[in-house]
Amino acid sequence: MTEFHEQDLSGADFERVSLRAATFSRVSLNDARMQAIDFTGAHIRGALFNRSRLRGVELVDVEISGELGNVVVNGVDIAPLVDAELNRRMPERAKMRPGDADGFREAWAILERRWADTVARARTFPEEALHRSVEEEWSFIQTLRHLNFASAAWVGRMVLGDASPWHPLDLPWDEAPGWDGIPWDRAARPSLDEVLAVRGERQAMVRGVMESLTDDQLASEVSRPEPGWPQEENFPVRNCLSIVLNEEWEHRLYAERDLTALEKDN
Repeated sequence: MTEFHEQDLSGADFERVSLRAATFSRVSLNDARMQAIDFTGAHIRGALFNRSRLRGVELVDVEISGELGNVVVNGVDIAPLVDAELNRRMPERAKMRPGDADGFREAWAILERRWADTVARARTFPEEALHRSVEEEWSFIQTLRHLNFASAAWVGRMVLGDASPWHPLDLPWDEAPGWDGIPWDRAARPSLDEVLAVRGERQAMVRGVMESLTDDQLASEVSRPEPGWPQEENFPVRNCLSIVLNEEWEHRLYAERDLTALEKDN
């Protein structure tokens, strides 16, 4: 098997080449031109398709999960249509984009209530099942670990100013570049109760910020230039809290989806 590591193949020409079952990780295809390409059976995650143009494509039996914005299919921007349909199916989803401090408090209360139901459901499964991956996604426990990381990053570090708010079980996203001093042990297998203990502390931290939040604070900005992540200058507090709301909402849906799959497997 031919391997390419740390090589610059910019401008290379591939014609009548088979890359079947090849693995691409941290590969840049910026401004690439592709014609008569077969993606049948491909699995793509953590990808950026910004400003991409697809012409003459066939999208049949395709599943797309991600952030949509200005996605034009056959002349129709489907992003607002998808957004409206998701809000119709899940009316509380629209509350995850609050406009003021009271709205953020309401959104967080919804998330805590929803997650309490999801955790109660998860407790009906054997502990081993909660470490099981469904279609190469995070396990239930890994999902909780990632949400602990997100709250620590965007509330603990950015909003509250703790330069290193981490717990050893925190889990960054898989495509993260990695940083000194930030834990990242994907293979760890803590118990559900161990992770929920950290989770309770992080939820209380976010709840405290939401309870005291004012509209003036929401409109303010924070800077964290010191090494680590996030490392941002003049970043809106509103955006920090919105990221946490989005992470909590979307990952709960993923968790529920995977619990349903685990039920079917048993």
